[in-house]
Amino acid sequence: MMRDPVQTIGKLIDKANMAIISYVDDQGFPISKAMLPPREREEIKVFWFTTNTSSNKVKFFKENPKASIYFVDKRFFRGVSLVGTVEVLETAEAKERIWREGDTMYYPEGVTDPDYCVLRFTAEKGRYYSNFNSEDFKI
Repeated sequence: MMRDPVQTIGKLIDKANMAIISYVDDQGFPISKAMLPPREREEIKVFWFTTNTSSNKVKFFKENPKASIYFVDKRFFRGVSLVGTVEVLETAEAKERIWREGDTMYYPEGVTDPDYCVLRFTAEKGRYYSNFNSEDFKI
């Protein structure tokens, strides 16, 4: 049993070089996509990601906000799945909050690029796997 889920899972997330985000398409099928790691996180509850407004995930998150994100530590074969909801944010405030130098590689028009938006994932519960054991937890 984890003594401190926020610390244990937080360290795993901070070391991950990518995240897997899953959404539900218009036919009810789960779709998973690799993402750059979150730009910000608030403990293990709220995660901020950049993405393209024109992407299918944005389209489907606007229709159905249910989501999961997964982080893996390949070296020690452990991971965490978080389940919750996603908000698609297109406000200047949200976009400026997580904009980084070099993002013009993805969004050539800069922070105001219409194809740039923010996904804010809010976790409700999770499942952690380590040492041949899985553990469910609430957030």
